[in-house]
Amino acid sequence: MTIIAFVSAVLALLLAPGPTNTLMGIAGAERGLARVMRLLPAELAGYLTTVLPLALLGAQLLERSPTFATALKLAAAVWIMILATSLWRSRNGEGEGRGVSARRIYVTTVLNPKALIFGLVLLPAPQDPAFAARLGLFCLMVTGAALVWGGAGVLTQVGKGGQGRRQGIQRLASIWLAFVSISLVFGVMRA
Repeated sequence: MTIIAFVSAVLALLLAPGPTNTLMGIAGAERGLARVMRLLPAELAGYLTTVLPLALLGAQLLERSPTFATALKLAAAVWIMILATSLWRSRNGEGEGRGVSARRIYVTTVLNPKALIFGLVLLPAPQDPAFAARLGLFCLMVTGAALVWGGAGVLTQVGKGGQGRRQGIQRLASIWLAFVSISLVFGVMRA
């Protein structure tokens, strides 16, 4: 895969709405870009926790245990539904543990279905000389996408009615996450 194809494919996936991006947008709306910056290591660690083992052993693992991908998708669906419910119940990020935490970002990213595509399809094999450079580029793009989503969250608070908009955005994010969760379950059932 050429570098242009790699960057295009990774950015298209990273910028697409999903559970991690939704949380980063909420974090930006709740506490600004400084909070998003503090959450970046958790997102990077989450992706690397899933992507690196998949790049190293993924093809062999899926050959030996095809139910692994199904189990991972179902675990992701359950976690995403828990996030959707939590966001729906939250009132403007009030209450201890209700806001976006590093732990939530990490677990959500580990279970993010996009990580399967990055680790199994888009990153070259670890023995490929381009692996380290592509992995570094991937990390930079993760950072950029998180800042874009966090910045979008910050923009929702501009002007009058920011608090009300945040509640509405949390509800929309909750509905979106529930949709993603249900879609994952249906995808597993069809396979």
